[in-house]
Parts: sequence; structure tokens; C-alpha cells
Amino acid sequence: MSSEVALKVENLSKAYQIYDKPRDRLLQMVAGGRKQYFKDFWALKDVSFEIGKGETIGIVGRNGSGKSTLLQMICGTLNPTGGTVLASGRIAALLELGSGFNPEFSGRENVYLNAAVLGLTRQETDRRFDSILSFSEIGDFIEQPVKTYSSGMLVRLAFSVAINVDPQILIVDEALSVGDELFQRKCFSRIEAIKKTGATILFVSHSAAAVVDLCDRAFLLDSGELLSIGAPKEIVGKYQRLLYAPETLRGEIREHMQKAGVSLDEADSPNTVLQLHENQDDLPEAFDPDLKPTSTIEYAPNGASINSTQICSLAGQRLNNLKRGRRYKYSYRVTFDRAATNVRFGMLIKTITGFEIGGAHSANKTSAGIPFVRAGEVYDVEFQFDCRLNPGIYFLNSGVTGVVDQVDVQLHRLLDIDMFRVLPDSSNLSTSVVDFGCLPKVECVS
Repeated sequence: MSSEVALKVENLSKAYQIYDKPRDRLLQMVAGGRKQYFKDFWALKDVSFEIGKGETIGIVGRNGSGKSTLLQMICGTLNPTGGTVLASGRIAALLELGSGFNPEFSGRENVYLNAAVLGLTRQETDRRFDSILSFSEIGDFIEQPVKTYSSGMLVRLAFSVAINVDPQILIVDEALSVGDELFQRKCFSRIEAIKKTGATILFVSHSAAAVVDLCDRAFLLDSGELLSIGAPKEIVGKYQRLLYAPETLRGEIREHMQKAGVSLDEADSPNTVLQLHENQDDLPEAFDPDLKPTSTIEYAPNGASINSTQICSLAGQRLNNLKRGRRYKYSYRVTFDRAATNVRFGMLIKTITGFEIGGAHSANKTSAGIPFVRAGEVYDVEFQFDCRLNPGIYFLNSGVTGVVDQVDVQLHRLLDIDMFRVLPDSSNLSTSVVDFGCLPKVECVS
């Protein structure tokens, strides 16, 4: 293995034996290999890659794609069915909450136990203990049994140990999502500091922003296969497409590779990133029937009902794959079951994490709404908006409010009723969620 390679994985696979009935396990033991009573479930299949020293790699994929299985085999806590893992340097891992912690031991005792597993002597742990305790922010609970800890306290302590052993390879598997916002920011700041020391980091997260911000490259896993390797922004885009149209996208990827006549390793190398089109900018506006939310929440109708929600171009074409910088309209129909006064309508756009980016309502104050709506009347509502969002997946809310019996109430509300994708744009220089139209100007003055 090259001295510049921190981690090399070759044809790594993991299979589990699945039995239909408990009695089949006994029959398998009695059969002595003459007959098979189980089915092989491949959690990981022939995964190969190299990671250079100092690289930060994001690993994304749907639940059950094999991410945690891969990391456990890299850490050595799970034996592979086939293949090899070669690592250069001390590995510190934060996998499942409290993995490696004895619930009956105190926090202090678990710090020494975990540090020893990671290769530190007791003297080295003594020198680091104050730093571990300070970072974890659990105070006097360090002397209490771990079984009394909340999940947040547990992950604080586990992360504090992992990042204080000076790892050459740090592995983090989604555990940071348990901590509060302030602790998450503190953890990400420390990961950045570890990255600057030249350590290699493998980072599993469902947060697209975290993967794009922290990582040099990203891996896309699906159904145990390494589907793609490339720039974080592109891989996150593929993951989001795969999340809502898995079979369609997998078929497109396989078909593209067959037409191109390249292998997965060639197609997914850092220098030859797999493209579904010759140019990502050529991806057209379109309506994808598979792109529909599963998180919709409907408030009980309270005098009105919203239906027929949709996003369209200004020409009236229904869409949910949008181009950055273009103008669209979001519309819905409202049927009123009873009379109301001062009626207003609204819409709201949110990120995949639920952060409210912005929206609009039809009136700024109650008195500016439609003065009177009769029972049985139907209204068509439309909001035009400029797509100033960067590539990603976004969700839409719809709502109608009004005054009934002199009380201002929600007449109907739909959360996550629609979703849309903003398509990739290689010319885009903006970062994060919103494109503010920033124009960079750089000049040499001396």
C-alpha cells in the first residue's frame, strides 16, 4: 500500500444467513452442509476504494444501504465474508451510541476502558482526561453509571474520547445528530481542526450540507453496492434523486455505464465522475412522478379544503425539477365548506431538514384579507416565485386562514404537501441554500 494511502478496501463483502423459520437453523446444523435452509443476504458486495491521507470522505445512502456495515468492518468490529481492509494509522470511531461502553461502569471508568481499546496507555489517558471531560460538558455525571445517561450525554462522552486520542483515521457514523445544535457545531469545529492536522476522516451523515461543507469526496452506497464516487455536491444530488426514484436512477446509472463501456471503478474515479448527461447543465426542467413526499401532514379541515396543489412553469407546464434563476408558480384550489371573513392564503418553502427558508401570504394583516367568502365557493390560489435556491430537495406547505365566529383560525393546512428538486448548475458559485447573486471580485493590489 502506498505511503500516501490511509485506507485501502478491496472486494469487501458481508453476507448474513437469513432463515424463514427458527427450526431451519437446527435443520441446517443437522444437514452438515448437504442442504441449504437459509438465504444469503448481502449487506455489502465487492466494495473497493482507496482513501488518501488527509482526505475527508462523506458516505451517503438510504437506510439499509450498507454504510454502517462498511464502517464496522473498517474498524474491525465486524468480520467480512470476503475482501480485505488495509489501514495506515490509529483508527478512532464513533459508531452506534455508547458502543464499547459498559452501562454499569461510571463515565470515568468507561473513558479509560474506551481509550485503552483505542490504543492509549493509562498514562496517556491521564494526560487527556481533563480535555475529554471539558469537551463532553457532562460535569459531575462523569462519576455516575453510564446507564443513567441520556442519549445526548452518551454521545458527548463517546465523541470526546474519540477525538482526544489523536486519531490518524476518524470515523463518525451519524451519531452527532443526537446532540443539541450548540454541541453539533462544537463537534464540527473539532472535526475541522482534526482535518487540518492531516488526519483522514470518514463521515456518514444524512445532512447534505454537512457532507458538502466538510468533505473532499463522497461515496454513494445503495443495496450494498458502491454506486458512485465523486464531488460531494454531485453525489448528494444523486443520493437525493435515488431517495425518491431508486429503481429509475439505478437503471439510468447502469445503462449509462454499459453505453460508455466503462467499469464502476473507471466511471467513479475522482477524475472521471459518472454523469447521467454529458453536461449537468443540460438536465431539463421536468415533472418526475416518483418525486413525491412521504412526510405530508394534513391538519383537519376547519371550514375549507385545499387540493390540486402543483408547481408549474409560467407557461403552465407542471414541473418538480426546477432550474435555478427561473420563475415559477405554485398553485392550489380551496373549497369552502362554510362562510368565513378576512380570508388569507399562504405558502412556505422548507429545506429537507425542515428549516423554513421563506414563502408568502396573500395579505399582510387580517383586515386586508378577502372580506367575505360564502360556503360552497371555490378559489384558485397562485403564488409566483423566483427560484433562488441552490441545487437540492425542497418541500412546500399550503395554508388558508380566516375569521369564523369572530376568531382568526386555520381553515386548512397541509405540511410537506409538495416537493421539488433544484437541478445542478456547474456555473453556480454560490454556497449553502440561497443564491444571493453574490458577484466575486478579486484583484492583485501589489
